[in-house]
Amino acid sequence: MTLESQKIEWKQSWQDEYLKWICGFANAQGGRIYIGKDDQGKTVGLENARKLLEDLPNKIRDQLGLMPNINLLNEEGKDYLELIIEPSTVPISLRGSYYFRSGSVKQELKGQALNEFLLNKMGKTWDRLVEEKATLEDIDEGSVDFFKKEAASAGRLPDIAVLSTEDLLKKLRLLTREGLTNAALVLFGKDPGEFYPNLFVKIGRFGESVADMRFQEVCEGNLFRMLRDVMEQLEKKFLVKPVRFEGLRRIEELEYPVPALREMLLNALVHRNYMGSMTQLKVLDDRISLWNAGTLPVELTVDKLFHVHESIPRNPLIAEVCYRAGYIDSWGRGIEKIIETCKNAGLPDPIIEERNGGIAVELLKTPVSDPDDTERCRNDVGTMSERIRNDVGSETALVFEIICQQPECTTDQIAKKMGKATRTIERYISKLKKAGLITRKGPKLGGYWEIKT
Repeated sequence: MTLESQKIEWKQSWQDEYLKWICGFANAQGGRIYIGKDDQGKTVGLENARKLLEDLPNKIRDQLGLMPNINLLNEEGKDYLELIIEPSTVPISLRGSYYFRSGSVKQELKGQALNEFLLNKMGKTWDRLVEEKATLEDIDEGSVDFFKKEAASAGRLPDIAVLSTEDLLKKLRLLTREGLTNAALVLFGKDPGEFYPNLFVKIGRFGESVADMRFQEVCEGNLFRMLRDVMEQLEKKFLVKPVRFEGLRRIEELEYPVPALREMLLNALVHRNYMGSMTQLKVLDDRISLWNAGTLPVELTVDKLFHVHESIPRNPLIAEVCYRAGYIDSWGRGIEKIIETCKNAGLPDPIIEERNGGIAVELLKTPVSDPDDTERCRNDVGTMSERIRNDVGSETALVFEIICQQPECTTDQIAKKMGKATRTIERYISKLKKAGLITRKGPKLGGYWEIKT
């Protein structure tokens, strides 16, 4: 049986409300709506199918300016309609509102998401727009020279050493006939904050919670400068370097793996909404949390980030320059790299969620205490938590992994680890109980979780 999906929707009867679904399909990848089928896809029939066949084309044309194909079909003597909506090359609105089909959900586009959608439909992105007030005097030659060395080292942009700054910017499509693009200033500007006030990264050191503020720093400048400055601040001031010895050799490593920190920071700087709030990095006793403005592209969800997915950069010019510098790849593997690095370091999977109009990525400090536990979690728990993530989402899967690693954890302790409300964790645990995956043994304090494998 065909399931409801990105391109299929079932409705038992027609309501004018479903014009929103047609609008959403047209603004996305197109799709089909079947009128006369229940939520399981079973044909229930339409008594007024033939009248709808006559009325709907005019209604859809008048309200949306679309002419979908509408077919009258019959199954076991029951009539139903098939509406085939093609993707539109121009934005489609319904009474001034824009809708988009994402996964199996229809959503209304507002704010920055709507602005980006309209720009994309016109074949544009924010980083490609020209900043009319900027000149070549606003470009930092030192940052340009630094990029040349990085690109040469990465081998992704040969023969650029002799190029002037102007010629290089033209080659990278950062300088057009109309002037410097937003991307040019974000990447190489002397003082991009003059044009975009919230471009900086704010770093705060907290205790057990954000209520316990200890100190903070602000890193400003262009993307290449901020990347270096933030990493230096983390290493010198914000993170601990536990000391271990291999023989007589003293080894100091940050409490979080540097590749994961660097990857999450790059993701934030490359994919953020530069017209939104500043990037915020919070270092707590038990975790580090990075938030950047800008929700996921409408084609993606948080759950999809944990699986193989296409690269859909919000700022393709900025992403391309960072690729040329050898900082990122072009295959949408950033989150996968963070997960792999954390696992190799014996840390839990990162927490990723959409929050307050942006994306938050959290690395948890709590390691798996015993090597045998690490292997057990990777092998025995891995397959099961992957299934849970597919069925009920990544957050519930993360709760399951924490319980597997520390069966004595209470709901309150799990909530503290994840930075969530206790009531939210109780909801996740309820899902795991209903699925028959865990059961509580003993009292609330002093008891433990039993894993049902």
